[in-house]
Amino acid sequence: MLVVDNVHAGYGASEVLVGISLEVRKATVVALIGANGAGKTTTMRTISGNVKPTQGRVLLDGKPVQGLDASRIARLGLSHSPEGRKVFGPLSVEDNLLLGAYSRLPAFFGFRRQAERELAHVYQLFPRLRERRSQAAGTLSGGEQQMLAIGRALMANPKVMLLDEPSMGLAPVIVQEVFNTIRRLKEEGITLLLVEQFAKSALEVADYAYVIEHGRIALEGTPADLHKDERVLAAYLG
Repeated sequence: MLVVDNVHAGYGASEVLVGISLEVRKATVVALIGANGAGKTTTMRTISGNVKPTQGRVLLDGKPVQGLDASRIARLGLSHSPEGRKVFGPLSVEDNLLLGAYSRLPAFFGFRRQAERELAHVYQLFPRLRERRSQAAGTLSGGEQQMLAIGRALMANPKVMLLDEPSMGLAPVIVQEVFNTIRRLKEEGITLLLVEQFAKSALEVADYAYVIEHGRIALEGTPADLHKDERVLAAYLG
């Protein structure tokens, strides 16, 4: 469903990714773990088109998308819930959600009506968002904003969803709630690439995982395999 093949990318003269390769198969959750600065977020931004690769391929459902604008990649079926949530603070919760569906719905007539099914799905996952649908997104708690960011990405009904650091800055009880949501998405067959600072939690929900170090994939395997690796145990699970 998603293939990243020997991708190099960075910012200006600074190369962050130096030949990264990974695969996310349909209806699986794949975790990408690593230390701060290892290249996790740059990987996500390169896949979604916010950073242009200098070398390599990104295939979405078998089609090359490397170098395309982020808006075009979104229309092809990839949605990205970014690090830091990035909700539109002055807009209502529901308007934020509707913006997530812009890539596949008509620009004018029928937009709101055709988004009803996705809205119902998001509100079923996150009842608090329904309660606050008219509230400005910027007034939500951090946990509620993370729910909104995930919900907004789901509104696109994506083929593949990127979820970058969903637990960042959240209280432990809210982190648990976020991971319960990821489990529900997995049960629904959502294809998901997850970047997460809490490696243990990420491996608990993942079908497969990659460890990135200095812009390269250092290790890969099933969560059971990685739990047996002394380097993973020492660096991420100790």
